[in-house]
Amino acid sequence: MSGEVRHFPRSARSDVRNPLLGLPSAQAFRNLPPAAREPLRALLRDLAAAATWRANESWRRHKPPMAAYWKAIAVYARHAARLLR
Repeated sequence: MSGEVRHFPRSARSDVRNPLLGLPSAQAFRNLPPAAREPLRALLRDLAAAATWRANESWRRHKPPMAAYWKAIAVYARHAARLLR
């Protein structure tokens, strides 16, 4: 097994791809009126972009713990933004 790379197919289940869908409050986001959803979605997308930039900058500066922190923020911000589509 040493040196062997195994590839597993990604799940097609939406709750696996976006774990926020499994939260009880996820439906409340979807029930918001479009006028309330769009500014919140824009904020989350901006947060994701800023966190991605900070993650890349942390990697460049050889700070892996901070890079992982900002990458996680970016991923969850994108997950939350997708709830508001």
